[in-house]
Amino acid sequence: MRAAGATGLVLLGALLCAGRGASGADPIVETSPNVTSGLDVVISCNISEPPSPITGHMWKKGDKILTSDKETSDYTTYKIGEVNGDSSGVYECIFETDPPVSRTVYVTVKPHVTAYKKSEHGNEGDTGVMICRCNSYPPVSQWTWYKIKSDVNEAIINGTEKFIIKSSGNKTELRIANLDIEKDPGEYICNATNELGTSGAVVGLRVRSRLAALWPFLGIVAEVLILVTIIFIYEKRRKPDEVLDDDDGGSAPLKSNPPNHKDKNVRQRNAN
Repeated sequence: MRAAGATGLVLLGALLCAGRGASGADPIVETSPNVTSGLDVVISCNISEPPSPITGHMWKKGDKILTSDKETSDYTTYKIGEVNGDSSGVYECIFETDPPVSRTVYVTVKPHVTAYKKSEHGNEGDTGVMICRCNSYPPVSQWTWYKIKSDVNEAIINGTEKFIIKSSGNKTELRIANLDIEKDPGEYICNATNELGTSGAVVGLRVRSRLAALWPFLGIVAEVLILVTIIFIYEKRRKPDEVLDDDDGGSAPLKSNPPNHKDKNVRQRNAN
């Protein structure tokens, strides 16, 4: 009998831990429909037969707590200002009961793709790198890269000697080896696809000549040479004039003091 009673207590505890109410029924939580677009959208959750009195509510997105309160209502809401790539995701409403009860509301959109840089630069012969990201939910299921040629999107094949595409989740990277100044410059498109649609972003690529990096240094060298030439010409032209001035000053005769007639007259008077 004691063993059977203990087993019954274990089963009851398991039911309560699973979120069942005192009546043994699962708590019923009604959520608002999943959202795909809109402004000032309100998502909500409404619970019936909670397992214990409600002491508060919480809304989370991933690991981030969006809002919380200590109200005892069986109804809770959260307002989304604009449904876009950043606001899309999995929202969770939590009723603070014993044990807590939670449900999810999905805010889904087609991919919102952004390029890490709208324009990339590379030197001839180097490896060019272009990166695109997509923070939308659901996650991207496929990435595709294109190059625009004569207004036509030409698909880029991964794994060739020229192109390497690395994609992981919501990020993709295109590497172009041994950049060619004639063939590789232009506009590239990174396309992302999820279960709601496809979208992309354009990235421009410019390829510079290897000598382009030397132009600033060559400019400085040219300025120094011009300055040295000007100083040399100036010094060469002013030296003959300075030598002539020095010669004239050295040959001028020294002036002697004139005889003092006053002293001579004084000596004559003394002699008389």
